[in-house]
Amino acid sequence: MNKLSLAFFGMLFLALMWTGCTKDDPVVPNEEEVITTLTYTLTPTSGTPVVMTFKDLDGDGGNAPVITGGTLAANTTYTGAIVLLNETETPAENITLEITEEADEHQFFFESTVTGLSVAYGDLDANGKPIGLVSTVTTGAVGSGNVKVTLRHEPNKTATGVAGGDITNAGGSTDIEVTFPIDVQ
Repeated sequence: MNKLSLAFFGMLFLALMWTGCTKDDPVVPNEEEVITTLTYTLTPTSGTPVVMTFKDLDGDGGNAPVITGGTLAANTTYTGAIVLLNETETPAENITLEITEEADEHQFFFESTVTGLSVAYGDLDANGKPIGLVSTVTTGAVGSGNVKVTLRHEPNKTATGVAGGDITNAGGSTDIEVTFPIDVQ
């Protein structure tokens, strides 16, 4: 190698070392929410609210979660409100506040096997897309089945059917999924 080549490669080496050693701030991914408790309160226009709960205080594995379903009146409309907590902390952290702050990154989905029971969204994010912390539940005739509540993180809210509550094309990751047994009387 001649001196010119050595000088060129030396400068190239220094340039690569200089740029290669530049520290960038690491990208910290959004940590998944720890959700130990989901409370879904259904309040009729008149009468006593129905409170359905999911509690899994030890997280995945260990003890099975405790799930309490509800008995709803036939042909009745309820206002639904979901509250999420992380009860591994003292005092319990209200995850509902984080979901509200990051509303464009979250959406609840409701799937019912109860004939005549429907769930409609009652709240929207800043882009006019549904969230699901607030809902309207309408019952039909007497029957029983389940209502599955799923919270998706970073769903594609513009995908076909997603704004209408169809989880099929939502994508994203599931933060929590609970199946509540329901009796309509």
